Amino acid sequence: MKRDVLSVALLTGLLMWQCSGTEPDVSLKSSLDEGIDRINKAVSVISETKGYELMTVNDMTKSGDGYSDSIDLEQIAGVYDFTRETYECRHFSLPVWKFKKTDESDKLIMNMPQKLVVHPRYLFYPDPEETAAENDFTVTASKYHYYYSFLNRFDYLLDAGFTLKGEDIGRLEVASTGESFAGKSYSSRYSFTDEYSLGVAFTRGDTSVSSMALMDGDDLLMGEENYFVHSGFRTVERKYVLTIGDVQIVRMSGVDSIEVYLDGVLQKNAAAVITDEDAEEGSVCRHRDLELTYDDGTTAKLSELMGPSLEILKELSGPMREMYFARRIIDHLAMSVYYRQM
Repeated sequence: MKRDVLSVALLTGLLMWQCSGTEPDVSLKSSLDEGIDRINKAVSVISETKGYELMTVNDMTKSGDGYSDSIDLEQIAGVYDFTRETYECRHFSLPVWKFKKTDESDKLIMNMPQKLVVHPRYLFYPDPEETAAENDFTVTASKYHYYYSFLNRFDYLLDAGFTLKGEDIGRLEVASTGESFAGKSYSSRYSFTDEYSLGVAFTRGDTSVSSMALMDGDDLLMGEENYFVHSGFRTVERKYVLTIGDVQIVRMSGVDSIEVYLDGVLQKNAAAVITDEDAEEGSVCRHRDLELTYDDGTTAKLSELMGPSLEILKELSGPMREMYFARRIIDHLAMSVYYRQM
């Protein structure tokens, strides 16, 4: 089965670099500060984008989960406009039908007021004060399918761009498969601007890998990789890699100390301490923090260096891991078209 390989896969290049006995000219502290500055700049730009608002929508509307029909893009392709006059159906979990097909297309193109994606509860429960609103928000899905079979086996693919008042506001790419709950894998990436994107991924197997990548074009600004092994009902972290610019922090089970690398060179006099509020969470975007000790004996905490940027990344990574926007909004729109045609 074909699946796009999202650029988040580039994190595989973050495996531990080879050691060297030669100390670099650039100090660890200055390199880390430069990396943090680039991250903070990127996150500041991202936080002002409309894409950030979309990816952090926290409306707790019921999702499309639970549908058991398989849908392919060819079944729902076309141009659809939101209209108040369309028949509304609230029977159990079926969508509210408020879209009318207006043209043919080999893509799924849906035009609607932006409040329907910023406040998706209105997709299910119409606003009693709703008046005629401009269809100024457009979803254009060039790839979409949701193949569902018995016992929660599925294959999911989405590649959709978004515009607001004709202006490009980003692109979302999602791929997910599951042979069962235990076999679920996913990757999700949102391109906020021409430069900045954030991707998350998870692959489950004998060794499961969870990853995150904040990118500036093809340049990795910040990345995490967690390798877990499963033993009975226990999950144990086998390896952890955090990359900030040219700095890599690596912790491996069976190794006494956490290793710090600068541009691939082991920093023998540097030290790091990783702390977890929750032993089961292995991410700085969840409950993990890190303290570095530089060659001169001074220390710095990652949470203090990044400040608000870390909180913003936390706000983004959670919904993206849950595929909230794709499953709660895009799927609902696709189901609306699908069931209306049925």
